[in-house]
Amino acid sequence: MTGNAPTTEQVSSLLDDRDLVVVSNREPYSHEYEDGEVTVSRPAGGLTSALDPVMQSVGGTWVAWGSGDADHAVTDEGGRVGVPPESPAYTLRRVPLSDERVEGYYYGYSNQVLWPVCHLDTAKVNAREEFWQQYREANRAFADAVCGEAGDDPVVWFQDYHLALAPRFVKANRPDAFCMQFWHIPWPSRDVFRACPQYERLLEGLLGNDLVGVHTDAYCRNFLDCAAALPGATVDRATRSVVYDGHRTFVRPFPLGVDADHHRDLARSDAASRFWREFGDRHGLADVAVALGVERLDYTKGIPERLAALERLWETRPAWRGELTYVQKASVSRGEIPAYQRLQERVRSEVERINDRFATDDWQPVVYVEDHLPQTGLAALYREADLCLVSALRDGMNLVAKEFIASQVQDPGVLVLSELTGASEELGEEALTIHPRDTHGFADAIERGLRLPSDDRSRRMCELQRQVHASDVYAWLDAQFRTVRAIRRGRQRATPPRGR
Repeated sequence: MTGNAPTTEQVSSLLDDRDLVVVSNREPYSHEYEDGEVTVSRPAGGLTSALDPVMQSVGGTWVAWGSGDADHAVTDEGGRVGVPPESPAYTLRRVPLSDERVEGYYYGYSNQVLWPVCHLDTAKVNAREEFWQQYREANRAFADAVCGEAGDDPVVWFQDYHLALAPRFVKANRPDAFCMQFWHIPWPSRDVFRACPQYERLLEGLLGNDLVGVHTDAYCRNFLDCAAALPGATVDRATRSVVYDGHRTFVRPFPLGVDADHHRDLARSDAASRFWREFGDRHGLADVAVALGVERLDYTKGIPERLAALERLWETRPAWRGELTYVQKASVSRGEIPAYQRLQERVRSEVERINDRFATDDWQPVVYVEDHLPQTGLAALYREADLCLVSALRDGMNLVAKEFIASQVQDPGVLVLSELTGASEELGEEALTIHPRDTHGFADAIERGLRLPSDDRSRRMCELQRQVHASDVYAWLDAQFRTVRAIRRGRQRATPPRGR
């Protein structure tokens, strides 16, 4: 499947023509009221845009939280609507969640307990009992929706940490279902995971799956270590599987990629060129080197640490003043959570302080953008950047690094990559690897990247692009579906024929 969305025949063959049910917190299409009319928002990148063509090719059902304010006005009495709206190819089953449930399940347990635990920031854990109760009930609601929609012998694919309990709920009611789950964030070590007060319950839920996928071998080992401490669980490290409550769950690393061809085509587009001309003129970027950062305003992304390294560079190597501009594209995220509010205030304050310290009449060191950018605009920033700075303090994979690489269609830039990202396992050899909290070393790496000879930059980027295109999102899908087929066929061979 590498390089292109899979065909109906490819996916159906790998699934042995079984129904596919995708389950996620985020929905692929949402309906909103705008000036009294219902409008449709479509997937704009990320996993939803990659899975949408798969679902369109094979049909099936996508179960998700109905978050749009007009979502339930357009569904039938069962919460279903056909999508895409202009030519329905599969069913979107929307799960209604009250404001109280969303507050506890999503903003509470998912993002104030599981997120900080998995990103090794246990000081930020806010383990309120009501968060857990709402998380459990939301997972039950998702599971009930799955059981109501799935046909005979389905493949049910759960996405991410919002749904750790749902697989066991589904398996209890639908033992014929093949349940699988991909965990998109890091899986922590056993000692860190135990900072979550319900860690045993979470493991029990996840071990309702037949297959659990994570990004890297290290996360796979961490998961098995955690499962080994669960009473009643038996871990087989040779097969990377866990037997619990009479059921075997396989654990496998599947490094997530991006739609590399799509990002390359966006970067080559006329719309990207038009965006860059306007953006570059507005911010005076025509005659300077450009460093770029792109991420949500999240405390795991290392934005303050990156700003500190840039400040060190401009402070100790003044020749780069007026010669290097840093563009930070930041997206406000989870603003209801105090830790995120504090980070947002800190980043804005630091940007203002650095600009006040170093700016001249005709140069601004940091261009800070929170406004929404079209995909072609982001592709233009990736294409034109001389450096992409990825300094996450912890990241399951980090797709920004891969999007930057795929978008490098002109003079090659340089990726400066945190060793604490999952992506460093694949890309670290040809990127300039840094520790995000080593301010001096980070500043050195920025300067080194700016001074790399063109033949070295070209060689590095060529190898990085080979890796990103070979391990794209469709290769990720293919690897998981092939594993599903292998597990199912292995079980069929191990099952004695009836009557013996």
